[in-house]
Amino acid sequence: MPKTEETVLEIDLSALEHNYRYLRAKLASTTKFLGVVKAFAYGSDATKIAQKLEQLGADYLAVAYTHEGISLRKAGIASPILVLHPQPVNFTVLMDHQLEPSLYSPKILAKFLEVARKQGQKKYPVHLKFNTGLNRLGFWENDADYIAEKLAGQKEVEVLSIFSHLAASEDPAEKAFTRTQIATFTKIATEMDNKMGCHPFRHILNTSGILNYPEAQFDMVRSGIGLYGFGNEASIDAQLRPVATLKTVISQIHKIEPNESVGYNRAYTSEGYRVTATLPLGHADGIGRQYGNGKAWVTVKGAKAPIIGNVCMDMTMIDVTGIDCSEGDEVIVFGKSPSAEVFAANAHTISYELLTGISQRVRRIFSGDPATH
Repeated sequence: MPKTEETVLEIDLSALEHNYRYLRAKLASTTKFLGVVKAFAYGSDATKIAQKLEQLGADYLAVAYTHEGISLRKAGIASPILVLHPQPVNFTVLMDHQLEPSLYSPKILAKFLEVARKQGQKKYPVHLKFNTGLNRLGFWENDADYIAEKLAGQKEVEVLSIFSHLAASEDPAEKAFTRTQIATFTKIATEMDNKMGCHPFRHILNTSGILNYPEAQFDMVRSGIGLYGFGNEASIDAQLRPVATLKTVISQIHKIEPNESVGYNRAYTSEGYRVTATLPLGHADGIGRQYGNGKAWVTVKGAKAPIIGNVCMDMTMIDVTGIDCSEGDEVIVFGKSPSAEVFAANAHTISYELLTGISQRVRRIFSGDPATH
């Protein structure tokens, strides 16, 4: 890519392909692969990522909310799309766009059946989510009789899959808990098969689950953060490639004398002669105040430059003392070095939050795929 002249988020679709193939190689050939593209595909671009995943052969896509799925349909995405957290107010439009809902509570199931009947649906595809320990969304095991009774004899919906979500698949200290979740899910899925008289496909593994519990891949796996270059473990991160690189430029350079302050509330005061640079990037772009005051650093000419003072809405100041740089030079906020994981960890947060928080006002540019040029 040419040197940037403004703040951009560079999306490398060849990195996405690398990560997809790395994860796919961990699975049996018969196991389906679901790519999670919620939250603008983890802060990148949902349409471009979905198009690439379709091209690569992903079996399913997933979004959090109905409107995310509608946007993909309007962009021409034809793959099955699972909506992980649908709301009843959107059920009609969800059906209009052939999106497949996760039904996760007695109330949601009853409401969806009601709307499906009014819409005259026949065998509309749905997915049943069970809570096995994350305690966020999902039916309880003791809802099995209620579900079977509600679904018996009706023709409006067809249960395509039963699934759950692991709470700590990346944590070696929680192996016993994770294995209990998997065992509980297996028991629930078998019970539901018997009560419903059918055999929906099963899925429970997320990215870390794929890597750490391949024996529980069942019929499909779901990957989000792994597709974007992170495996929740340094050794895995080294095998993956970050899809997103946040770049900006130096707008202005200042020479600061001893005891001069920089930025709002005079949060930084120089202990000696320093050189600072101002970047056209701030908390309105997704780089929050928590990264300021020396907690995080960026890369200028291959050297570390700490963020100083309070991050502003549209600007960030860095210390470039000793770095041979000029106004207009490119700055890497995160990408390969520092990675989003490292940048986020410096402020005691995670790559997920950093990536998904990059504002839509930051221009996205694409590389690694002829169709994007």
